[in-house]
Amino acid sequence: MSKVLVTGGAGFIGSHLTDKLVEQGHEVVVIDNLSTGKKENVNPKAKFYEMDIYDGEAINKLFAEEKFEYVFHLAAQASVALSVKDPVKDANVNIIGSLNLIKASVESSVKKFIFSSTGGAIYGEEVKVFPTPESVFPQPMSPYGIAKFSVENYLRFFSKEFGLKYTVLRYGNVYGPRQDPYGEAGVVAIFTSRMLKGEDCIIFGDGEYVRDYVYVEDVVDANIKAMERGDGLVINIGTATGTTTNELFKILKKLTGYKKDPIYGPHRKGDIRKSVLCYNRAWIELKWEPKYTLEEGLRKTVEWFKRNTQA
Repeated sequence: MSKVLVTGGAGFIGSHLTDKLVEQGHEVVVIDNLSTGKKENVNPKAKFYEMDIYDGEAINKLFAEEKFEYVFHLAAQASVALSVKDPVKDANVNIIGSLNLIKASVESSVKKFIFSSTGGAIYGEEVKVFPTPESVFPQPMSPYGIAKFSVENYLRFFSKEFGLKYTVLRYGNVYGPRQDPYGEAGVVAIFTSRMLKGEDCIIFGDGEYVRDYVYVEDVVDANIKAMERGDGLVINIGTATGTTTNELFKILKKLTGYKKDPIYGPHRKGDIRKSVLCYNRAWIELKWEPKYTLEEGLRKTVEWFKRNTQA
């Protein structure tokens, strides 16, 4: 089994990935600055460091000491809205922080670097093809999407110049247990939490924004498969199915027994109208496909929130 680093391992997706890696017998180290992650999310069998990826010196020291074989890079400033408000902060974490990890990976001969990118925010508003394949050139509309695309390009450079093996996974809208309704957005978590407490739910814009919702366990599965496959590739991880915010609201309303109607608010800057990802490449290269339907994933999510929400 391998020595593995998970950045952002106290966060929503990172903690689920850590659980799966531990379960498979890998030796897992987690770093997280706990700005949105929670210490209690970290698997007790993983070694935890509270650390900021922006701190290049600390990162270099960690890599020299721990000698990782695989790096899963999930730590990020993950809010599109915050990236619009403060693009410099976003770039410091999402570009400079990522570069610190990539450089340290090259210097310590990491076997493979697996990067969590975004399918939701990278292709932009001018897309004509749905579900969208990776061959569509990204034209991100937010600093968050721009930063993710920058890192993808840096990885290509470091691969060509220094032989770093990598896979980029571009996620749709990931949802599931442990997603923070107060942290880095996530409409499923926000709606579920508010519905269970009987609070008002706000839909930004007209509610006809279309997203590709992919369950967190499916995303973890893609990461695990990328350890052995998909070298040098950018791969969409989605369901090829679009759901509007209004449709999502209706399904969650039924699952939670919520009695109220939504309140419609203003459109949010940087939000694109439609994002649906083609996952043909994931099937061909990773032998991956989503196992959970939206209804199944939402049911599991609502059950978790019921157990973990104090009304």
